[in-house]
Parts: sequence; structure tokens; C-alpha cells
Amino acid sequence: MRLVILTLLLALCVSGICFAEGNLLIDDFEGAISGGADGTVDFGAGNGSSVDVTANTEYKRSGSQSLKINYNAVFGGYIFVARGSKLDAKNAAWRVKPEDIDWKLYRGISFYVYGTDSKTTVAFDIKDEGGEFWRFIFEDNFQGWKQIICPFDEFFVRTDWQPDDADTNDTLELPIMSFQFEPRPEARGTLYVDQVELVAK
Repeated sequence: MRLVILTLLLALCVSGICFAEGNLLIDDFEGAISGGADGTVDFGAGNGSSVDVTANTEYKRSGSQSLKINYNAVFGGYIFVARGSKLDAKNAAWRVKPEDIDWKLYRGISFYVYGTDSKTTVAFDIKDEGGEFWRFIFEDNFQGWKQIICPFDEFFVRTDWQPDDADTNDTLELPIMSFQFEPRPEARGTLYVDQVELVAK
């Protein structure tokens, strides 16, 4: 019986569905990291801000690499670094499709950040099924790897910007389609992120 369970878990991991302490790993930034229309990460910046996204093998929480984000966030500018579905980058999908997830089993989303105690404030956004953006804020006020846990009930609707076609109904509608990071002005530095999971109830 034990062998059957281990075999089943191995099969799930091979198919892209892995569990850790009841959580569901949805992204770990393994493989090629690239931008553009055929890229694996949807990222960009404007109004004076800039961002560059690459893989990093020196700082990693799991697997063989993490996502390295070099940023220069200026006042009045914007930055986004996104992964998930329905993005401009065609190959930016998670390990698990949003529609294949039983969302009622989860209470939030988490990820690991390698902190440098830069005091940079970072916005972590999720886009719901209706295209509405929701925001969670954290600060790089630590050293080394730290898990940032973002309960769904602590996200708030973005009030500074929403897509024109978003269903802005102030209701977080599951499934979540994508997530993105945005270092807030005025700050310059590097973020390393890894191991994005849905947090079990």
C-alpha cells in the first residue's frame, strides 16, 4: 500500500502537480527565462522605471534556479513581472493550469523571497477570473530566504489602475489567472523569488 501511495505521488509530481505540507506548488521558475511575445515571463516597465528579468543559479530556494529581478523603480513609473495565463508572453504558464486547481482547498498564495534588507516595498498582485487586479504589499526588511504568505482575504483591489476589460466588481473571483511583482518607487536593487505555492486551508 505504501508503495502504491509513493508511486501515485511521484506520478503527480512528474505531471507537474507537487504537494508540500498540503500546499500546491504552482511555479518554481525552472527552465528557460525569457521575455517578449514568445517569452516565459511577461515583464516590462515604463515612465522612467526599468526592469530586467533572468534566471539565477546562485540564489535558489528549490530546484536549480530562482527568478532574478533587477529593477529601478522611479516616482511616476511602473514595473510588472508576471507569470500565469492570459498574458502577452505566450509561454508564461504555471506548472498547473488555473482551471485544474480545486481552489476551495486553499486560503492564500505564498512565495519565497531572498531578502537583502533593502527596505524596498514590493506589490504582489493577482489577477482574478474577471481580470480584476488585487494587491498585497510586503517589505524587504530581512536577510536571506523568507516565505511570504498572502491570505486571499488580505488582498485589496488595486485603485490606481485596472484593465479596461476587467470586471471590476470588488469581488475576488477564483480561479486566479496570474500573479505579478512590482517593486515600488523610489528604489533600485535586485529581488530573487522562488517556489510559489497555494496555501492549504
